[in-house]
Amino acid sequence: MVCVFVAAYLHVLSLSVGWFTVLGMVSFVLVPGAWLGAWAWDEVAQVLRDAGHAVHPVTLSGVAERRGVDAGQQEHVRDIVRVVEENDLRDVVLVGHSYAGVPTGQAAGRIGDRLRRVVYVDSNIPTDGKSFADGWSAEGQAWLRDQLEQTGGYWPPLTAEDYVGQDLTDAAIALILERGTPHPGRAVTEPAELVRPIGELPTTYLKCLMDGATPSTVVLEQLESPLWELVELDTGHWPMLSQPEALAKLLMAV
Repeated sequence: MVCVFVAAYLHVLSLSVGWFTVLGMVSFVLVPGAWLGAWAWDEVAQVLRDAGHAVHPVTLSGVAERRGVDAGQQEHVRDIVRVVEENDLRDVVLVGHSYAGVPTGQAAGRIGDRLRRVVYVDSNIPTDGKSFADGWSAEGQAWLRDQLEQTGGYWPPLTAEDYVGQDLTDAAIALILERGTPHPGRAVTEPAELVRPIGELPTTYLKCLMDGATPSTVVLEQLESPLWELVELDTGHWPMLSQPEALAKLLMAV
């Protein structure tokens, strides 16, 4: 009788542990910045999966293995939403790095109650009616237009010198240079289309301190929302490659 009771108790306990494990599971959708594909998240994704989470790294249209597609910014928004809907994801943490903060923030407003949190990783954030490049100086925008004209509408990847001082190993820099591809120009020049104010969404903004000690003015304005929080990581602009384990742990913490 005692043995039957213990066996039954252990069975219930096993079910309970399994239930709480499922409850604690999160679906991470990881979106890389300009020039990068889903490969940039490999190490971060492995840590998250080892912890029991579902992970969906995204390659945006026109980049990496999807190169050759003349994609605009709204196509990138649809890329992200499509991953969520086609996989029927729930408890979704949308993570956008650098440029990808712009389409990620728009996608967050379009997936409804599937969203658990938005995480901007040292990124730009969307402003309704404005493009990724609209916040640049007049000189910077002129430089970008010149770049796009010279390359037939694509934004060329950075050079090795641009990655110096960003906490990246020589191997990581070599990997970026080898696998980075030109970014569709329309994606950085088309305006954002918000269906919901980003200040109304639960959000974490991660500032990478080696790329500047404080967020931009537009980010600081959003941080006034009680639904937004600021966290910091002492690394460069590409933390998924410089500090992947620390970044993964931070994502799980938020």
